[in-house]
Amino acid sequence: MKWIKKGLIFDPKNNQTSWIRNYASVPVCDLISDELLRIYFSTRDEQGRSILTYLETSPANPNNIITIMKSPILQLGEMGTFDDNGIMPSCVVDNNGLKYLYYIGWNPQKTVSYRLSIGLAISKDGGLTFKKYSTGPILDRDIDEPYFNTTPFVLKEGGLWKMWYVSCTKWEIINDWPEPFYHIKYAESQDGINWFRKNIVCLDYDDFSDGFAKPFVFKEKDIYKMFYSFRSAKSYRTDLKKSYRLGYAESQDGINWIRKDNKLNLGISQKGWDSNMIEYPSSYVVNNKRYLVYNGNKFGESGIGYAVLKDEKE
Repeated sequence: MKWIKKGLIFDPKNNQTSWIRNYASVPVCDLISDELLRIYFSTRDEQGRSILTYLETSPANPNNIITIMKSPILQLGEMGTFDDNGIMPSCVVDNNGLKYLYYIGWNPQKTVSYRLSIGLAISKDGGLTFKKYSTGPILDRDIDEPYFNTTPFVLKEGGLWKMWYVSCTKWEIINDWPEPFYHIKYAESQDGINWFRKNIVCLDYDDFSDGFAKPFVFKEKDIYKMFYSFRSAKSYRTDLKKSYRLGYAESQDGINWIRKDNKLNLGISQKGWDSNMIEYPSSYVVNNKRYLVYNGNKFGESGIGYAVLKDEKE
């Protein structure tokens, strides 16, 4: 693949609204039309809690922002619930005139840094406003997944819903700090709400990869393709050789995947907003061109940017 980096779409430090203090993390693209792209993302409030909002822009030129939402679109959960300390978007699915927004709920923990779960919110007005489906998560840790699960991507194919999500398998103390290890697993559903986890691992650890994040799956010519981000567990916040980078994999059935990271050919820049890490991909196609939207340095503190896939014929 040959990608052309186009730079920042949105820098939270130079935003148009005073309530966005910092961060524009985990972008989720929803192509409304050839003229309108909505990007959901999370920023942080004065207490450092992630809150969910969106901006609207031109799909062909996404750095030409049309509007930025002036308030969060989901409120933090009641005290003690799975999303009382943070909400991040993960995936949007169209379903019979409704939009299903799968999101990440945050809880701080005492022995480790956090616990994550998967929530669902539903929109009846095309994604402008959402209502939580339930007070509790639709997916949480269980007998086979005792730590946490997070960042789902969902495809609806006929009557079957397919989910690829991140599952934590352990925490380790590294450099005097608890660090999570997590890989990507697979689940299915008949309604997008009640999920059957098959305990199938799609992308697993290797000598470098200790953490996978935010899969994005699409289908081309009957082949499943996945963008994702991955990192080492050691010093990934400070060492760019171990920090987040983007990966790519392919599958015939959506379950058995072959990693082809070198084929993606999209790495960190020599300088600027994505020179230390590159992570949390989302994607869409407009005018027969594929766009890749992602975060850069410090997990989204430096903003949201994009690249365009160059046509081999060009």
